[in-house]
Amino acid sequence: MSSNIPVSTPHITAPPVPYAKTVLMPGDPLRSEYMAKKYLDDPILVNNVRGVRGYTGTYKGRPVSIMASGMGAPSIGIYSHELFSFFGVESIIRIGSMGAYRPSLSVRQLVIAISASTDSNFISQFSLPGTFAPTADWSLLKKAAETAEKEKMNYTVGSVLTSDRFYNDDPDSYKKWAKMGIMGVEMETAALYSVAARLGKKALSILTVSDNLETGEELSSEERQTSFDDMVILALELTE
Repeated sequence: MSSNIPVSTPHITAPPVPYAKTVLMPGDPLRSEYMAKKYLDDPILVNNVRGVRGYTGTYKGRPVSIMASGMGAPSIGIYSHELFSFFGVESIIRIGSMGAYRPSLSVRQLVIAISASTDSNFISQFSLPGTFAPTADWSLLKKAAETAEKEKMNYTVGSVLTSDRFYNDDPDSYKKWAKMGIMGVEMETAALYSVAARLGKKALSILTVSDNLETGEELSSEERQTSFDDMVILALELTE
């Protein structure tokens, strides 16, 4: 585990034990609790500010932290910035759900996000003289794909859309993104990749298809919370 001096930030309390260098980050606090208690040995609650639960434990003897990000770019932007900047974290692996744009993608299939387009204004804060393309860390992406292949997981690698809109006034707007090869939509990856790039850290999103906008296939909210085993195991295998 990192040897950083315990501190508190506006959204994360000084932890009783240090955060691991790698943090797995689901969106839902209940999902972070479920994953920590199911997969980690001796998990310790290290944060519960605003009910955003974070745990540190070990997986196969390796230190791992699991902490929720909340929903949307602003929320993961806050937590990733604070973890990277003040708590000695080097890598954040987002583990979450996505809505698929392609009929060929089935529920529970994994999508490893190589890049993330966005309709969010989050990246404007960096005052760049052009359009920034948020991408995954290559070392994490490569290892994730190799591990998924070895374990014969149902996965693909591609680009996703990070959107600020869960309910869109134009229900067919996704088709414009789909024609550009975007595999599906979620709400956090572009912000995470941008923060990691700005701070010189590593980030990766591993997503599970929870519903398909073309076929209508979908998982229940309970299934989303408890049935994403392949995604979690894949992320855990990337820890060092």
